[in-house]
Amino acid sequence: MRDANLTGHLFHYFLASKDDLRVYRGTKLIFSSKDSGLAPLVDYVIKFAPATGEVLVFDRVVGNAAALLLKLALCTEVWSSLGSERAAQTLSNFGIGYHFVSEVPYILNRQSSDICPFEKLSMGKTADEFYETIKALH
Repeated sequence: MRDANLTGHLFHYFLASKDDLRVYRGTKLIFSSKDSGLAPLVDYVIKFAPATGEVLVFDRVVGNAAALLLKLALCTEVWSSLGSERAAQTLSNFGIGYHFVSEVPYILNRQSSDICPFEKLSMGKTADEFYETIKALH
């Protein structure tokens, strides 16, 4: 069982950092990235998962695309400033605990003019199907 107080402190430090993604194995930081968007999580999954085992993830934004990748990352719990309703449903279906500071119907693109293209691309796909699609673009 994870210490919720310690996890809350780690999340606070994450929010104060310039990192976009942090991955912990227990209390040990095993991966971090300042790159934005989905790229850091894709990089983590390609380079490290599932060899690192079960992990705790802090991510700035979690949409459905990230939720699918979190399953492949063997994430057991994710904390984020912003998450989508679809991501929450996907994470629940996978049995991944999630904590969103704010929840929105869906993640928007960088111009805030439409749904995020990765959110759209992930709809109706399994984690493996989405991973194969995203790897081809990476």
